[in-house]
Amino acid sequence: MAMDPDDDLVAPTLEQARSQIRRYSLEDDIDPQVVLVAVRLLATGTRLTQATEAHFARFGLSAGRYRLLAALEDAEGELAPSQLAAVLGVTRATVTGLITGLEQQGLVCRRASAEDGRAVMVVLTARGARKLRDTAPEHFGRLQAMAGALTAQERATFLDLLERIGRGIGALAAD
Repeated sequence: MAMDPDDDLVAPTLEQARSQIRRYSLEDDIDPQVVLVAVRLLATGTRLTQATEAHFARFGLSAGRYRLLAALEDAEGELAPSQLAAVLGVTRATVTGLITGLEQQGLVCRRASAEDGRAVMVVLTARGARKLRDTAPEHFGRLQAMAGALTAQERATFLDLLERIGRGIGALAAD
């Protein structure tokens, strides 16, 4: 098994995938290379999630809190919690937790909607906008360092592949 010096996880090999498929007598139905791609993608996703959280912790944020701040900034500074949940692809309960944490940091605030006084809006504060601005150089620099070794053509291909794999993700969660 190959070891990545930057990682404690062991990268599975094509021969291991073949062996497991043979063990379960699935040779006629399952392509070991497809399995290997999927397994390595899952392992990379785990590593990426861990690295992302460590990255945002440098700024006193989590990935979810950063994404919420960025979503607010993209929406001219305010959205309803239900809109944030939809934009972020998370539950309302998750958004409520993120908002509460960001509110405690003074990065967002809640206020009544101008259109419907019963509704609540989440507003990016000046401090929150400053946090994004102060974070941007290092954040985008590290993203550049992570993916910058790919050529423009490789990036285009990779984005296409990610989109196609993304359409298949539901197969993992399907009943």
